[in-house]
Amino acid sequence: MMMFWLLVSSILVIGVNLAIIRFNDAYTDHKQWRRLGATQPTNPSTYNPSMVDGLPEPARRFFNFAISPGTPLLTVAEIEMGGQFSLGSLEKLNYQTMEARQILAAPTGFVWQLRLPNWVSGSDFGSDSSSWTRFRMFGLIPLARLGGDLDHRRAAFGRYVAEAVFWTPAALLPGSGVVWDMIDENSARVTVSRGVLSQSVDVYVNATGQPVVVQFMRWNNANPEKIYRYEPFGGYLSDFREVQGFRIPFQVEAGNQFGTDNYFPFFKAQLKAVNFPANTV
Repeated sequence: MMMFWLLVSSILVIGVNLAIIRFNDAYTDHKQWRRLGATQPTNPSTYNPSMVDGLPEPARRFFNFAISPGTPLLTVAEIEMGGQFSLGSLEKLNYQTMEARQILAAPTGFVWQLRLPNWVSGSDFGSDSSSWTRFRMFGLIPLARLGGDLDHRRAAFGRYVAEAVFWTPAALLPGSGVVWDMIDENSARVTVSRGVLSQSVDVYVNATGQPVVVQFMRWNNANPEKIYRYEPFGGYLSDFREVQGFRIPFQVEAGNQFGTDNYFPFFKAQLKAVNFPANTV
């Protein structure tokens, strides 16, 4: 009988500890979400094509497609998305239906909260000073808890700088820490620097300036050796719609080893809603 109660007590202690971890995770998600939301400009200037006069022609074409004249230059977006997400591999794709929400506030950071149908949920967070990947099953049981080092921060930085290109273009207008360079007549490279972090992203545009492909060398460990190194990453953009004066893709496919025979598009997002909220903090 004593063994039974010891077992019950142990299970209760484990359950309470897992619940505390889950509560703390939810709290830090919310805290970072609010912090990033507070970086939204309170009195934003409005877009004028003359702002990009000094940029390479493909970059000018891109901005004049992505931002309508007179648009308030809001740099923080809240995004709801569905689509497909794979935790598998190129050999075994194992796509699952995903539901996710995100706040994107480049170059400061992002929070991405994911829910999959097999009781897996969690979040990714990245900033210039911290980062994490946290996933759990049944809302409690930890499956992955990563981050807290420069390698993980650098990988996260690459992700949200690339996403800023197509979802929050005002964040990449020329200014401190943002440099645009010419590649060729239909592509340009943006380099974003923040503290010790720096990321270059190549943007390919069509004749109207619509971005169709983004690609970059991303610092990650998505390789058989699980060693952090620069590897090709990128994706395709489509289904552009106008939201608050911005033209952004509602469909994004992206993955590792972009441009090679081993391209693995583990992320296939279809946006449901996008909002550039006012700063009320």
